[in-house]
Amino acid sequence: MLNVMSRNWWHLVARGVFAVLFGLLAIALPGLTLAALVFMFGAYVLVDGGFNVYAAVVDRENNRQWWLGLLEGGVGIVAGILTFIWPGITGIVLLYVIAFWAILTGILEIMAAVQLRKEINTEWLLGLSGVLSVVFGVLLILSPGSGALAVAWLIGFYAVLFGITLIGLGFRLRQNPQTSQSDGQYPAQDVSQS
Repeated sequence: MLNVMSRNWWHLVARGVFAVLFGLLAIALPGLTLAALVFMFGAYVLVDGGFNVYAAVVDRENNRQWWLGLLEGGVGIVAGILTFIWPGITGIVLLYVIAFWAILTGILEIMAAVQLRKEINTEWLLGLSGVLSVVFGVLLILSPGSGALAVAWLIGFYAVLFGITLIGLGFRLRQNPQTSQSDGQYPAQDVSQS
């Protein structure tokens, strides 16, 4: 799993950058209509799910748990498609779709972090992004009636924090000694020295 993640470190960075951009838009423009928020969320989870599916399929021969990435990506793609199929979805239903997507994604990321705990020193970043996702999902379930402004900011701050942890993990994995030059990456450095 570490080899797969190290070779595809840029997937994590790209997912993180997209999450940060989405989060900053949600924070900067909290007065967006619900429809705009639905479309932004749909685009975000479609791209995120696509990155996960791509990484899982490309490395299925090298990774016994490739199906976890495929499952995570599939959930994101389905959630994104649902938001585009039903753009008139009520705010409460949208919040539950987002909440359950975040919880499932978080659980899968925590599982991956546990599997990586003996292989890298920075598995906690993946675990942290998973915990953030689960906490975010639970908060949405516990207070679905919050005002639209509070929800937009909550979604925005979650996306920014989630994105930052993915970017940090991606760059740490880039330095993994198992990342080879033949995969197009730069020479590896010892992660423990950083």
